[in-house]
Amino acid sequence: MVELQIFKAEDAPELISKIKDKRALLQFAGPAYHFPLTKEQLENDLENESRFMFRVFDRTEQNVIGHAQIFLKENTFLLGRILIWDENNRGKGYGRKIVQELLKYGFSHFDREKAELNVYDWNTGAIECYKKVGFELDPDVMSEVSIDNELWLSVNMKINKDNFESS
Repeated sequence: MVELQIFKAEDAPELISKIKDKRALLQFAGPAYHFPLTKEQLENDLENESRFMFRVFDRTEQNVIGHAQIFLKENTFLLGRILIWDENNRGKGYGRKIVQELLKYGFSHFDREKAELNVYDWNTGAIECYKKVGFELDPDVMSEVSIDNELWLSVNMKINKDNFESS
């Protein structure tokens, strides 16, 4: 069972230690951060009243297994910076549980009827995970970033509060 715990400045070194290179950082955080990730970059997010940062705690194993954030936008909230640290824990349903917990938190704490997220189109495992929770692709919203002479296409997915509550 996963639990969202409020991320604090003293949690920064652990998160920073998990981001090994600029590609991993871009996949995790999008283009907002620059490599190497620093405590200062995370503290800027902590000071942002529209951002809510969490450690992902596995109650069964009694350890922190990842990180996640919610970013408040005008009419929606954005799930992002979801990271499961140990690759051996990926594909085991943790992602779905984390997304469900983020949605529960967001819909219960903020007056929003819709949530969204952005994901790179090559990250098919994550896209399938989000679809299982009820997210649908929004074909009108996408963006590109360039890294190492590659273009990464970011696609947008949305879910309505009603669709989540009924799932």
